[in-house]
Amino acid sequence: MDGACEREDRPSAQGQRRDDRPPTGNWFRTLIESVRSESTRPSLFVLAVANLVPLAGVLVFRWDVFPTMMLFWLENVVIGAFNVLKMLVTRPAEPLSWAMKLFMVPFFAFHYGMFCFGHGVFLMVLFGGAHAGGLATPSVRSLSELMVGHGLGIAVVALVASHGFSFAWNFLKKGEYRRASLKQLMTQPYGRVVVLHIVLIASAFLVFALHSPQVGVVLLVVVKIIVDAVAHLRERVRLAAGANSPSPELLMRSALDRLTRR
Repeated sequence: MDGACEREDRPSAQGQRRDDRPPTGNWFRTLIESVRSESTRPSLFVLAVANLVPLAGVLVFRWDVFPTMMLFWLENVVIGAFNVLKMLVTRPAEPLSWAMKLFMVPFFAFHYGMFCFGHGVFLMVLFGGAHAGGLATPSVRSLSELMVGHGLGIAVVALVASHGFSFAWNFLKKGEYRRASLKQLMTQPYGRVVVLHIVLIASAFLVFALHSPQVGVVLLVVVKIIVDAVAHLRERVRLAAGANSPSPELLMRSALDRLTRR
C-alpha cells in the first residue's frame, strides 16, 4: 500500500515530459508576459541594439544581400558555440548528466557544424555570385575577405556580445542552467536557425523582386530583428518550463521501477 502511494506521489518521467512546455493555448499569453518581465528586458534590449549594427552596415557601408546573409550565417556559428557552453554547464549537480555530456556535446558539435557548413554552401551558391570569389564553400579565406571587404567585423563582435550577454544574464544569473535539460539544448538551435533563415531567404528573394536593393536589405534586417526577438523570447519560455523536465536520475529510477514491477 505504501509502495503504491509512493508511486502515485512521485512524479513520473512521462508526466513531466508532458509538462515540458507551456500549454498551446497559453503560449501567446506567456510570450507577452515574458516581454513585460523585467528579467528578460536587459537581454532583449542588448539583442535589439546588436541587430541595429547590421542595419547601420546596410545604410552606411551599403551592404547588399550576400554580405548581410553571410553575417547572419556567422551568427549561427556563434549560437552553436554558446550552445556547447550551455550543454557543458547545465545541471552541474547531476553526475549522470556529466556522463551523458561526454557523448552528447561532441555529437552536437559535429552534427551542428555539418548543418552550418551545408547551410553556408547553400547561401554561397544561391547569393554569392562574384562575392564568393569562385569558392562554393565557406572557407576561412573567403569569410575573412568578406568580413574585411564589407566591414563585417564590428557587426560580428556585436552579435557575439549579444549572445554572450544572454548566456551570462539568462542562462547563468537567472538560473536557466539549473532547469535546462540536455535534450532541450541539443535540439534548440536548429528550430531557431531554420525558421529564421527560411524567413530571411524569402525576404531576400523579395529584395530582388522589388528592384530596390537598399530598401529591400533594410527590410531584410528589420524582419530578422523581429524574428530573432520572438525566437529569443520563446527560448526563455521553454527554458523556464524546463524546470518540469525529468533529470537523467529520474529517468533511470523510472526505468528501474518499471523493470522491478514486471
